[in-house]
Amino acid sequence: MMLASAGGGTHGSGGMAWIYLVLAGGCEVAWAFGLKKYGFRASGGSAATVVGMLMSFWLLSLAMRSLPLGTAYAIWTGIGAVGAAVVGMALLGEPREAGRVVCILLILAGIVGLKASSGGDGGGSGAIDPVPGRTSGSGH
Repeated sequence: MMLASAGGGTHGSGGMAWIYLVLAGGCEVAWAFGLKKYGFRASGGSAATVVGMLMSFWLLSLAMRSLPLGTAYAIWTGIGAVGAAVVGMALLGEPREAGRVVCILLILAGIVGLKASSGGDGGGSGAIDPVPGRTSGSGH
C-alpha cells in the first residue's frame, strides 16, 4: 500500500501528523487508566488496555513520519502524563493539591510551547518514507 502522496509527503504530513499525535496521546491516557483499573488479567478490560497501547504506538508512528522525534515524543508523553493525572484526580480521587496542579500546568505549558515552536509545516523535511530505503523527497 502506497502511503506517499503525489507531492512527496507522507501519510502523517502537515496537520494530519498533529491529529495523529493528539489521538495517540488520548490512547495513552486511556491505556494508562485501563492498566490502573484492570491490570493484566484475563479480562475484556485488559484486552482493551492492550489495544489502546497498540493504537497509541501506531498513531505515534504515523505522526513521527513527519514530526521531529523529540517534539513528537515529548508531546505524546506530555499528553499522557497530563491526561492521566487529570483522569486520576477526576475519576480515581487522586490528590488535587495546588503544587501538583501547578506542575501539571507546567507540563501543559511545555506541550503548548513545543507545538508553537515547531513551525507550521510539521518540521518534516527529510522525513522517512514508509518504503524502506527511500526518503519522502526521492522519486517513486
